[in-house]
Amino acid sequence: MINIVDYGVGNIFSLKSSLDYLGIKAELTGDPEKILASEKVILPGVGSFGDAMEMLKRRDLIPAILQVAKKGTPLLGICLGMQILFQRGFEYGEREGLGLISGSVEDMNKLLKDKELPLPQMGWNAISFPKDREKSPLFKYTPEGSYVYFVHSYSAVNCEDSIIATCDYSYPVTAAVAKDNIFGTQFHPEKSGEVGLNILKAFHEL
Repeated sequence: MINIVDYGVGNIFSLKSSLDYLGIKAELTGDPEKILASEKVILPGVGSFGDAMEMLKRRDLIPAILQVAKKGTPLLGICLGMQILFQRGFEYGEREGLGLISGSVEDMNKLLKDKELPLPQMGWNAISFPKDREKSPLFKYTPEGSYVYFVHSYSAVNCEDSIIATCDYSYPVTAAVAKDNIFGTQFHPEKSGEVGLNILKAFHEL
């Protein structure tokens, strides 16, 4: 059973539909006890870093998520759900994240080398895998150069040790990260066609 954390800021319908299509049993829940009992957890998110953390705090979900991570349950953050896995974010001021992965999330306006590129980065981009390490099991069915769908204007930085995929948007955008049982994708697997379905399938098989 995969539990999808329902905390009011997730693009949940598309994600649940993708898992249903794959025949993967999944439940939306905001119940900390159910989250703690999960075989796997997905943390979605759309919106701002600070709002997401505030909603998790208001619903008393942060302790459950931290405990899930500590006990080794596979956890996948998607888009904003990936960003809040980091130590801090700088959207509308500095905000503290879950601190499960080292690094921070910063405004892409400061990171773009080509200032004429539009923000948010919206659309399909090819992903590349680090050459100096083994391909992550999250991408066991995903060839390098596969296209996935992004919508974001903030990007994770100072997290080189955890990067498992990047994409080129005039600089190497952190497209996916992993640390032990914690995974994150900046892109939306549930909006990335067959490639995204294969990523969700691989997560289910972890």
